[in-house]
Amino acid sequence: MKSSAISLHFEKGDQEYLINLIDSPGHVDFSSEVSTAVRLCDGCVIVLDAVEGVCPQTQAVLRQAWLENIRPVLVINKIDRLIVEVKLTPQEAYSHLKNILEQVNAITGALFTSKVLEERAEKETETSVHGDQVYDWSAGLEDTDDSHLYFSPDLGNVVFASAIDGWGFGIEHFAKLYSQKMGIKHEVLLKTLWGDYYLNTKAKKIMKGDQSKGKKPLFVQLVLDNIWSLYEAVMKRDKEKIDKIVTSLGLKIGARESRHADPKVHLNAICSQWLPISQAVLSMVCSKLPSPLDITAERVEKLMCVGARTFDSLLPETQELKKVFMKCSSEDTAPVIVFVSKMFAVDAKTLLRNKPRPLTQEEIAQRRELARRRHAEKLIASERRELPEQPLSGNEAELTVKTGETKGDEQVLINQTESMTLKTVKQETDNKESFIAFARVFSGVVRRGQKIFVLGPKYDPAESLNKLPSDCSAADDISSVPHMACCILENLYLLMGRELEDLEEVPSGNVLGIGGLQEFVLKSATLSTSPACPPFTPLNFEATPIVRVAIEPKHPSEMPQLVRGMKLLNQADPCVQVLIQETGEHVLVTAGEVHLQRCLDDLKERFAKIQISVSEPIIPFKETITRPPKVDMVNEEIGKQQKVAVIHQAKEDHNKIPEGVQVDSDGLITMSTPNKYATLSVRAMPLPEEVTRLLEENSDLIRTMEQFNSSLSEDKKMHEINQKTLGRIQEFKQKLEQNLQGRKWRNAVDQIWSFGPRKCGPNILLNKFEGYKKSVWQCLDKTIKEVTKYRDFENSIVSGFQLATLSGPMCEEPLMGVCFIVEKWDMSKAEEQMSVNRQESEELEATEQTKNEDEVTSLSSSYTTESSREHKELQDSSQGSPDSSEKSSKRRGENLLADCYGPFSGQLIATMKEACRYALQAKPQRLMAAMYTCEIMATAEVLGRVYAVLSKREGRVLQEEMKEGTDVFIIKAVLPVAESFGFADEIRKRTSGLASPQLVFSHWEVISSDPFWVPTTEEEYLHFGEKADSENQARKYMNSVRKRKGLYVEEKIVEHAEKQRTLSRNK
Repeated sequence: MKSSAISLHFEKGDQEYLINLIDSPGHVDFSSEVSTAVRLCDGCVIVLDAVEGVCPQTQAVLRQAWLENIRPVLVINKIDRLIVEVKLTPQEAYSHLKNILEQVNAITGALFTSKVLEERAEKETETSVHGDQVYDWSAGLEDTDDSHLYFSPDLGNVVFASAIDGWGFGIEHFAKLYSQKMGIKHEVLLKTLWGDYYLNTKAKKIMKGDQSKGKKPLFVQLVLDNIWSLYEAVMKRDKEKIDKIVTSLGLKIGARESRHADPKVHLNAICSQWLPISQAVLSMVCSKLPSPLDITAERVEKLMCVGARTFDSLLPETQELKKVFMKCSSEDTAPVIVFVSKMFAVDAKTLLRNKPRPLTQEEIAQRRELARRRHAEKLIASERRELPEQPLSGNEAELTVKTGETKGDEQVLINQTESMTLKTVKQETDNKESFIAFARVFSGVVRRGQKIFVLGPKYDPAESLNKLPSDCSAADDISSVPHMACCILENLYLLMGRELEDLEEVPSGNVLGIGGLQEFVLKSATLSTSPACPPFTPLNFEATPIVRVAIEPKHPSEMPQLVRGMKLLNQADPCVQVLIQETGEHVLVTAGEVHLQRCLDDLKERFAKIQISVSEPIIPFKETITRPPKVDMVNEEIGKQQKVAVIHQAKEDHNKIPEGVQVDSDGLITMSTPNKYATLSVRAMPLPEEVTRLLEENSDLIRTMEQFNSSLSEDKKMHEINQKTLGRIQEFKQKLEQNLQGRKWRNAVDQIWSFGPRKCGPNILLNKFEGYKKSVWQCLDKTIKEVTKYRDFENSIVSGFQLATLSGPMCEEPLMGVCFIVEKWDMSKAEEQMSVNRQESEELEATEQTKNEDEVTSLSSSYTTESSREHKELQDSSQGSPDSSEKSSKRRGENLLADCYGPFSGQLIATMKEACRYALQAKPQRLMAAMYTCEIMATAEVLGRVYAVLSKREGRVLQEEMKEGTDVFIIKAVLPVAESFGFADEIRKRTSGLASPQLVFSHWEVISSDPFWVPTTEEEYLHFGEKADSENQARKYMNSVRKRKGLYVEEKIVEHAEKQRTLSRNK
């Protein structure tokens, strides 16, 4: 399940082409392999199933091609299934193929529309005109030409094929054929073979409007009818008809194929000669896809601009490289630029240097001579043994025996050690996995043994060029430059599927394999001989890794092998993540069940080569809060008079709040630090869904804001945020203001203090207390930081909030969609204590100083000059560094408040964290589950079984539609990730393989049931009983997570133990 590359030589007329073809897997779980391949290519061939049509993966692949600015062409494959399996007539097949093309073009159209509207919106913000104006969305779309984007057989970017039967064709083939036969111009046929045209046989003209006049379309009449009749003749073994077709096409079919028992073999022999698929697809690739020389300026700029930077903001030296990219020059003077999209592991034995090479004639002769000598020596030795031995004297005999024995022992020892070392060396080479970089040359010529810079993703040419000399090369010392290394390209390979061919040099525009980068590149990197080259933009991965498992070796002594194996797996797979949790577990995060299985197999058989134990999948959850419900569990409106007091007490047991914490009726928590110097009041509120979604989508933008704000507060010099990013931040702020409206959220956006967890998550901290104003929007107004009493300890409050959002009170999972409001932060006691402590410390210092002065005067006069000099230096240094005095005063303030409870900042962090947790518990808590979107194709007879499996696994059907012209239903549903394990296998078993699901991670969804629910109203009490022990899904999930993490789980194993007694008498 990995993408593999092959280089093909193709001749089309007088022209010769070198085609680098990368084949990537089609399963949704392996879309990361598509991402790595797309970056290296100039165009792509999208293969569609003629029966199934557009699948989720088709949409994902089209989106990836669009994001990377590469041109796609289409191959509609498996047309033989329309004839043999589905048994469509040529007319039905034509309308079915037309529908498929419309669906694909609809996806392309949607991508194009969104791009045009984005560009138009950017222009509007740049040239914002004040005053009322009617906004016309259509204007931008009408002006832009998009005809070249769509797939249509008359444009030559569609091939119809059946790979299993070896045939494929584009419309040009038949246009050329019939233009000679019918005498109609080639150009006219090209335009009319696909579409609503028919052939008027009387007038011998091609006319429009086939459907209105009930005529056969030209494509059916001239193309599909012929293919259908060929299939019919071969399947029915109509020898006369087959012979007629073969002679009319001028083909030569061998007797073995024509007599074969399987008609498919005969069919393949005819079709592969008549319409060879390789010819059709490769000629379309050569004519329709751009060569590396035709790379667009837009794509180059996109590759060179990392993050929020625009091309204009790059250095002049970096901007110059755009011309180099566009030229795609193979001159020696051109700088070398290579992009490595992934690292893939190959067995060390398959590398050419380790393969046994064929012997030359001289070597064979030498070996033959050696064998002869050995044979002769053996013969002589055996003859000597047969001869009668001469008797020796006693002492001599003993001596010779002893020496012979020792020599023999030595020889045996030498042989043993040699064989042992040979074995270990062999084992090392056998076990060693070599990594080869999968790369493409964008400029220059790559040579074996060449020295080159390896640029990490955080490398910035603007910082590095100042530190490096102007004519710097990879041979110079670059140890001072961060995120930059220098390496030698040890081996260059031509990728030929499984085989690797050694190369000395590779010119620009080619795909190649590079050996020897294992120590320098983890997953992807940019290589260049020019330090002005920026690192390329990171790859766009469609699949998000979400399935986690914990791994440990069966035998604890094999832990080092597992750690090494997981490192290698992390390097070999572009999408997998390897983590070590705080608990010490080694965790593997993968994109789906199939991907997980592949990773585990690789780990066992290739990388670690040990037996491993795999935990149950670790399912991610999020915690949130909701508004209090208005109806109870039996859909009765909750009224205060209906409460059952006895049962209601049980509800309060789970969130017992300790003494010293005040809770208001509306959920405001007031808490003091252990030393009672500071008091905090915190309230928790649920965020609207739109706001949570907005925060998730803009996490990168929030991270950029956070970096800029931290550099402002620390007075560091940082690049100015460009106008485009400022525009995006402004737009983000406006969207937040639109969604946070109403009395509760008045001025909330301006009061945002931080986002969390990790300062970029989907939770918000607001500050609503007086005397302190700080918000995350510093980058927009660039306010100078205020010096207030809260400034020294503001980070403690934010840190407490970050900790609280990272692990919630239910099962230590991250929070989502929660807003914490700090309504009061009282530090008056702390200030009083600080002033008292300061006075005491000043008095102490004064007394110490007077003591020191007395001591100094009593010393001899010879030391006075030196001491005065030192004193002067100290004074100068203290005057010269205001920062150090500020730091020392801050440290002194911190020390003044330190007591038996530890530093004051630490107490604030702990208090803030606890206050946030109690504020959460004061509101109705809910779990959020990760959800997959599930698309299932099934026939009518198995539809009921599909629904049964979905409902058993808590799935929810969103949509069900029948595919036109078939009896296949497409079911779209959502399914919790927690219930998805083994889902594909179960659905295949239950439907006898007639239905197969595609699962893609979609979103997070609140589980509606309350994990702490107990009956509280009379109706619930009557309906569910006193114990209410029916299964609660949210509670089940919560307890499973708590068990896994070793937290306390409140469950009774046996509630009412009674002795079983048989009521009926034993007879």
